[in-house]
Amino acid sequence: MDDQSQDSLIPYDEIVQEALRAVVGRVLGSVAEGGGLPGEHHFYITFKTQGAGVDIPKRLIERFPDEMTIVLQNRYWDLTVDDTRFSVGLSFNQVPSKLVIPYSAITGFHDPSVNFELRFQAQEGPGDGPGPHDPAENDGSPVTAPADDGSNVVSVDFKRKK
Repeated sequence: MDDQSQDSLIPYDEIVQEALRAVVGRVLGSVAEGGGLPGEHHFYITFKTQGAGVDIPKRLIERFPDEMTIVLQNRYWDLTVDDTRFSVGLSFNQVPSKLVIPYSAITGFHDPSVNFELRFQAQEGPGDGPGPHDPAENDGSPVTAPADDGSNVVSVDFKRKK
C-alpha cells in the first residue's frame, strides 16, 4: 500500500484482535469442560492488571501496576469461562486468590508445550504491546524455555493512523 491510500472505514484490526481473543476463550473453555489440561499443555497468560473489568486482589495490583503473567499448569482451581472473560483460582506466596480477567485485557497467550503464541495490543500507541515477560509469579510454575524456531507464533500488531 502507498501513503495515499485511504484509511479503512471498517475496523479490521479490532475485528481480528477480537477473533483471536476468542481463540483464547475457546481453548480455556475446552480445558474447563474437560476438567484439566490435556497432556503437557500449559498456558502463560499476560494481561493488563488495571484493564477494564479485571478483578484481582489489590496486593497483586500494587505489585504489578501495569501487566502480569500467570501460568495455568498444575496448581489452579475453579476455572470458569464465558464469552467475555474467565476466572481462575491461583496461589501467590501461599495465599489463594481469585482472578477475573476479560479477554480484552489479555496481551499475550503462550502454550510452550507446542510453541503456540498469540500477542495482542491492549491500547493504541507505540510500545503498548507485550514485551518479554518475567517468570510468572503464581506458585508452582516451572520455567519452560520456548522453542527457538518461532513456529506457531501469531503476532498481531496493528498501528492506527491518526
